[in-house]
Amino acid sequence: MPIKIPKDLPAYDALVQERVFAMTEERAGRQDIRPLKVAIVNLMPTTLDTETQLLRLLGNTPLQVDISFLRMGSHESRHAPPGHLEKFYSCANEIMREGRRYDGFVITGAPVETLPFEEVDYWEELAAVIDYSTANVWSTLHICWGAQAGLYRHYRIQKKTLPEKLFGIFPHGVSERFSPLFRGFDDEFLAPQSRHTECDRDAIAAEKALTIQSETEEAGVFIATAREGREIYVTGHLEYDPLTLDREYRRDKEKGLDIRVPENYYPGDDPSKAPVVRWRAHAHLFFSNWLNYVYQETPYDLGELG
Repeated sequence: MPIKIPKDLPAYDALVQERVFAMTEERAGRQDIRPLKVAIVNLMPTTLDTETQLLRLLGNTPLQVDISFLRMGSHESRHAPPGHLEKFYSCANEIMREGRRYDGFVITGAPVETLPFEEVDYWEELAAVIDYSTANVWSTLHICWGAQAGLYRHYRIQKKTLPEKLFGIFPHGVSERFSPLFRGFDDEFLAPQSRHTECDRDAIAAEKALTIQSETEEAGVFIATAREGREIYVTGHLEYDPLTLDREYRRDKEKGLDIRVPENYYPGDDPSKAPVVRWRAHAHLFFSNWLNYVYQETPYDLGELG
């Protein structure tokens, strides 16, 4: 939440430069407040777990957030409980047809990263959603494959297959220290990664519209943004709960897949030991920073979006 201070207070200029939410009395007097409207496009096979993970993070601020869930009408999910999507989710084509507008979108990952984008059965619908978000959503947060899909749709940046799965907890650095997304972050922070592909770092850096906000030599680009935060691409999974990587590892082992123990996750790389959670604080901070950014910048009247 913003702090209200006099504009001539000596600390004001320093706080503004650091992107701390400092609001003058004049602006506070003109500000109208309403709940933020955020829609989650949930493409993950772990439907219920993903709902809980994201809601846990989006609910950890003083802001009131009105949550909607969206599904792809062109895809039949086999992972959600019977009737769950029909009861709690709106069809993406329906919200676009009605012209609904939102302060924020979250587009999740999906278990289709090894397929070419055009071969995903709901690609045309998702591409339309990504296009729709440009003019009808203030800020869209793309996660993992959702980030790859957004970068491809907006900038034609292709993904490429990694020699082996990037799997575990990895350190990431902050490239843009005064970005609103990284307010309060340490110089280095940990985040889960679980993917077989990546977007080319050189292609991202070459696109003038994109800014690399966080990266690491081991895991590549972690967060890139465009349009001053209206497009946010996160290649990993800050939202993962303590046992998500453990479940993925044991699932793949049971299938007989050649899967390595997730890096930097189990003490001593021993899967018989409980994993140590070392990314939760920064996950909460990142989502809180995103919501605060949206809260400060989105129009009070969503009809003004464009």
